[in-house]
Amino acid sequence: HLVVRTPPNVSVSELMGVLKGRTAIRLFNKFPYLRKKKLWGNHFWQRGYFVDSVGANEEIIRRYVRHQDKVGREDEERQLKLDVGNN
Repeated sequence: HLVVRTPPNVSVSELMGVLKGRTAIRLFNKFPYLRKKKLWGNHFWQRGYFVDSVGANEEIIRRYVRHQDKVGREDEERQLKLDVGNN
């Protein structure tokens, strides 16, 4: 999840193309094994994305995004404990 502020002259599709393209290239360069294993058919991101505009509830949405990071870390820790316990 991301909260992004863009100027009005940048289209959402242009922003997403640059964001997804550059991050995928950087990740594949930093972790070359991701490209070699072809885990995602040589595509890092899904084709689609969801975008919504933020108005008066921006702080609520920002808290939700921060909370997702915490939930993601907890899920990773839980999965790691399961993986270790099964070995």
